[in-house]
Amino acid sequence: MNWLAPTLVGVAAVAGWDIFVRVTNSPPYLLPGPGLVLQTLVEEWGDLLPSLVVTIQITVVAFLAAVVSGVLIAILFAQSKWVERSFFPYAVILQTTPIVAIAPLIIIWLQNNTFMALVVCAWIVAFFPIVSNTTLGLNSADHNLQNLFDIYGASRWQTLIHLRLPSALPYFLGGLRISGGLALIGAVVAEFVAGTGGTRSGIAYQILISSFNLQIPRMFAALLMTTVLGVAIFVGLTVLSDRLLAHWHESAVRREN
Repeated sequence: MNWLAPTLVGVAAVAGWDIFVRVTNSPPYLLPGPGLVLQTLVEEWGDLLPSLVVTIQITVVAFLAAVVSGVLIAILFAQSKWVERSFFPYAVILQTTPIVAIAPLIIIWLQNNTFMALVVCAWIVAFFPIVSNTTLGLNSADHNLQNLFDIYGASRWQTLIHLRLPSALPYFLGGLRISGGLALIGAVVAEFVAGTGGTRSGIAYQILISSFNLQIPRMFAALLMTTVLGVAIFVGLTVLSDRLLAHWHESAVRREN
C-alpha cells in the first residue's frame, strides 16, 4: 500500500492542472492540459521514442562507467589516507564544476564522437555520489571487527572483501540511487548543449526544437517521457537496494509492529 498515497497525490495534481487550464482558458501554446499532452504523446510517439532510446543509452553507459570508476577509486582511497586526502578534493572540484559550463568544451574536444562526449558529461555528474558514499562506507566498518580481523592475521584484501565491502554496501546503494538520476540529468543537459550546436540526439533535442517552434504540447510530452524515465530509474534502483539489504540491514528490514 506504499504506492497509494503518492498515487492519490499525483491524481489530485493532474486533476488540479486540468481544472486550472479549463477555468483560466489557457491557450495550448502557454499551458496545455494533461489530455492534450497525452494525445500529443500518442501522436508523436514515433518521433519521440527513438530520441528517448538515445538518451537511455547515454544514461546507462555513463551510469555504469560512474559505478565502476567510483567503486575502484573509493577502494583506492580506502587503502591509503594519504591518497584519499590528496585526490578526494579533486573529485569535489569535478562535482562542483557546472556541467553546463564545461559541456561545450567536452563536445568540441570529442567532436568526432558526439555520443562519447555526451557520455563523458553525464559521467561527470553521476560519478561523485558513488565515490563519496562508497568511500564513506569503506571507512565506516566496525573498528572492533577490524581489530578482530587483525588479531587473526587477515590480509588487507581479506579485510576489504569480507568486512569493509559488505559494510559499505548500504552506503554504495544509497549513492547508486542518487547517481542514477544524476546520470539522466547530465545526459539531458549535455544533449541540450549538443542540440544548440545542431546535433540531433536525444530527447533533449526534441524538447529544444519543440520550444523553438512553440509546440508546447509536444514539449510537455517529451518532458513527461523524461520524467517517467527518471522515476523508473529511481524505483528500479530502490527495489534493487531493498532486495540486497532486506534480510540484514536496518534500513530495509521489515518490523512486525
